[in-house]
Amino acid sequence: MNLPGKAPVVGTPISLTSYDEMLDLLDQRSGDGAIVVAVCNVHSVMSARGNPDLARALNSAHVATPDGVPIVWTLRRTANPGQQRVYGPDLMERAFAESGGRDWRHYLYGSTPETLAMLEERIATVAPNADIVGSYSPPFRPPTPEEDAADAARILSTGANIVWVGLGMPKQELWMHRVAPQLPGTVVLGVGAAFDFLAGVTKQAPPWMQRAGLEWLFRLSQEPRRLWRRYVWNNPAFAAMATLQILRSKRRRTAIDANVGANHPPAPDE
Repeated sequence: MNLPGKAPVVGTPISLTSYDEMLDLLDQRSGDGAIVVAVCNVHSVMSARGNPDLARALNSAHVATPDGVPIVWTLRRTANPGQQRVYGPDLMERAFAESGGRDWRHYLYGSTPETLAMLEERIATVAPNADIVGSYSPPFRPPTPEEDAADAARILSTGANIVWVGLGMPKQELWMHRVAPQLPGTVVLGVGAAFDFLAGVTKQAPPWMQRAGLEWLFRLSQEPRRLWRRYVWNNPAFAAMATLQILRSKRRRTAIDANVGANHPPAPDE
């Protein structure tokens, strides 16, 4: 299995990957269980700091994409200057668009029956070659182990090999971590609000706000009562921790450069 390398962002290992690499990953299979892909933003990595179960789920994911722009900025300054964003909704849309000629059989797991119906209709319109073999909206409560097993069996019975999970964070990460061993031969991807975005249920931030790292402000304006606590705490705390990490990374690089220079002094003039 060929997987991208990772670098930490305020304690969570994030994959140094790209859209092209992720689309290639969708062709890979493992007989030991599902290949797990989490998409990570500021909310993900900050929540993991206070939730050991979520931290274990993200740390054990085969790939954790840099979904949030502040995550990308941190990676550019500490690990990979050319790092690009790998945004869940865009990855999902690209995968559907490129399904023609590939042995990709998609399953949609999560959200509501109404949203799933709208999403399938949208996919059929914009990506008619995408093979959607099934979908399911689980109950909005913690599932039992028996229900997890039944859901996994239902997915496998369709012949699906790519499972898109839209349960929201952290529910989807915990579900993938639990159920992955029961889904051999599949790639499971937790894409959060991508179902709502692509179905047209929820508006996405304009591209300029996404590029500027202001997507959080747009979402806050859409759902202030639900999201204000998340952003009031997470964003300032992440900014402080990421800045500290960037400064430490610069100091390490400076020390390494100085050590290399000391061990390899310039040759004397002839």
